Amino acid sequence: MQHFSFNPLLDIMIAIVLSLFGSSGFWLYMQRRQERTSATTRLLLGMAHDRIVYVGKTYIHRGFLTLDEYEDFMKYLYEPYSEFGGNGLAERIVDEVKKLPVVPSSRPPAKRSKQNGQASQGE
Repeated sequence: MQHFSFNPLLDIMIAIVLSLFGSSGFWLYMQRRQERTSATTRLLLGMAHDRIVYVGKTYIHRGFLTLDEYEDFMKYLYEPYSEFGGNGLAERIVDEVKKLPVVPSSRPPAKRSKQNGQASQGE
């Protein structure tokens, strides 16, 4: 009967890797790392929730918002918040913000020169 053997160095490496994955210390490290990530996620969700509620109530109280404000509110606050699983009061605030009229931005667009399409400075 023929015995197949790997390189002795490879045998040692496989034993080390299997021992590492089988040790309770490795899994404790992984669990702590996950808990830390979970706490960070909860903190970020809480901060996003606070901003959505505060900024959203400001828009609702004002009765309108600009297109820039709407796009920033949805893209940078609501979409990441909902991807992380946020819900509740912030969802209701966002629903109310979506119903508000969107007005043109208070900042006029940059003037363009007729020659090269670049924005002009002093016109």
